[in-house]
Amino acid sequence: MYKNLIHQSANGVSLLQLNRPHKKHALNTELRKELENAMEQIAHDRSIRAVVLTGGSEFFCAGADIAEIQESPSAEAAYHHAREFQLLFDRVEALPQPVIAAVAGFALGGGCELTLACDFRIASEGAKFGLPEIKIGAFPGGGGTQRLPRLIGPAKAKEMIFTGEPISAEVALSWGLIHKVTSRDRLMDEAKDLAARLASLPRLALQAAKALVNRSLEMDLASGLEMEARSFGALAMTHDLNEGTKAFLEKRRPNFTGD
Repeated sequence: MYKNLIHQSANGVSLLQLNRPHKKHALNTELRKELENAMEQIAHDRSIRAVVLTGGSEFFCAGADIAEIQESPSAEAAYHHAREFQLLFDRVEALPQPVIAAVAGFALGGGCELTLACDFRIASEGAKFGLPEIKIGAFPGGGGTQRLPRLIGPAKAKEMIFTGEPISAEVALSWGLIHKVTSRDRLMDEAKDLAARLASLPRLALQAAKALVNRSLEMDLASGLEMEARSFGALAMTHDLNEGTKAFLEKRRPNFTGD
């Protein structure tokens, strides 16, 4: 179905693997469109409860395809190019399902920004995260200047963006950029195990919780609390909340159906 993307689904988990190895999975127009199509399909598939996004065992993603940046003939064209990346990463962030980035090798530029749009980031030993755009006279234009400070604070974000130097997986972990470091041969197992745990949870509650946490960064506390209470009220009418409370009282394992 896809030329630059491998998409497989099983047991409630979708695996998306970037597949331009000859270009280190650089995000050209064709790959971005394939990712958008896959995200659209996943978003409307009730059977999919979690997503694992990876570039494989050698490298995650080298970022934007520099050849396409050189082809931008005007400021307006460059603006639209940046917006295409931003809208793709917005779509990743807004997926109802939690998304886990499994990162081996380099995640640079747009590749690093892609991981920032995911809910979880697991990296293998030796992985590197960087935003090197300053070295070609630019800055990260796919959300890096906005999402990175929200994750690790403005001081560390400035260090990465202003210097363009990559950081190791161990430093990324200590800064709060990623959630876990594992060996390369365990990377996909760790990501799939987390995805399986998430896939076993009640779909609607998980979906609501993700939306609330994402929106919390954009709202004042009072508005966020009101939205939280309204969402909790809506969950009161679901099968899974009723089943979960009954199972708790009856001291048994709940049978969540996603309804």
